[in-house]
Amino acid sequence: MEKTHGSPGPSNEQLQLQTPIPAPLSISLLGTLRILRNGTLLGAHDLGGTKPRQILEILLLQLGRPVSKERLIELLWDGYPPVEALPTLESYVCVLRRHLQPGAGKAGPLQTVNGGYVIERSLVELDLDRFDTLYRHAQQSRAADALPLLREALLLAAAPLLGDELLPGWAAEERMAHSARVTAARILAAEAATVLFLSEEAVGWANQALVDDPLNEHAWTALILGLEQAGRPAEGLQAFERFRHALDRELGCAPGGILRAAQVRLLQATADGELSDVLAALLMLHDQHRRTTRSPNGATSLHVEVSARESLRAAGNVVDSFLRRVRIEV
Repeated sequence: MEKTHGSPGPSNEQLQLQTPIPAPLSISLLGTLRILRNGTLLGAHDLGGTKPRQILEILLLQLGRPVSKERLIELLWDGYPPVEALPTLESYVCVLRRHLQPGAGKAGPLQTVNGGYVIERSLVELDLDRFDTLYRHAQQSRAADALPLLREALLLAAAPLLGDELLPGWAAEERMAHSARVTAARILAAEAATVLFLSEEAVGWANQALVDDPLNEHAWTALILGLEQAGRPAEGLQAFERFRHALDRELGCAPGGILRAAQVRLLQATADGELSDVLAALLMLHDQHRRTTRSPNGATSLHVEVSARESLRAAGNVVDSFLRRVRIEV
């Protein structure tokens, strides 16, 4: 749609979202730690050791927010700091500054604040921050605008957060929290793709979300609705049955109303008209039951009883054939 004369242009925040402003440091926390400093690529081994690297990671996870020295000491030594923890921490920060901002001293991205340290947001381009910004804007956008943002965000998040940190508890907690945001972003991408009738893309995002969260009903809903839209009702029914069994086994509950309604639509689509035969057979059985339980003189005649058995057999064959057709192997 063409922009009409007099309509406002994009805001500063939107411009920043579209084209990140180059920063002195470009850092990746998703996957292997990488730092690009004025054209020089630094890895985890270029930061002066394990503890300086972890200080940087902790500060980046709180980008733009100060972290106290006490909190850093607690995280670095898991609650059991050495006697000289404070001067040791300060020496690690000096080492880190020499690698990150040589010649800049305290004027670079790693700055001292009252009782702690902070990474100045305006001086660092961080992939994790970019992911969070894209995801936040996608949550507030309509599907056509949200899906491109989510595609970019999920491309950034292809690798796990803090891939180099395998042991510290704080790293595991941050990784889990980020993983939950990635799953939510994949579900949102699946929902947006469905709205835009990109059913195969929706199915792909939903399947990825289920890898990390197999009992997430929003992800199963996105998957099943995507399969329905893609014209794959049998696969949609199989997905519904897998989720129903897993939910019953793990949590002792059943799928919600949206999924139950989808199941009915998928059954109807799978039956290809056979459902009407089944309903007719069931109505016939019901009618036959009423006629065989009561005759005009209060007794059931032999003729009616034989007729009932034949009708029961015929209707049973119709129902049995239908059930075999839509039966789902779990």
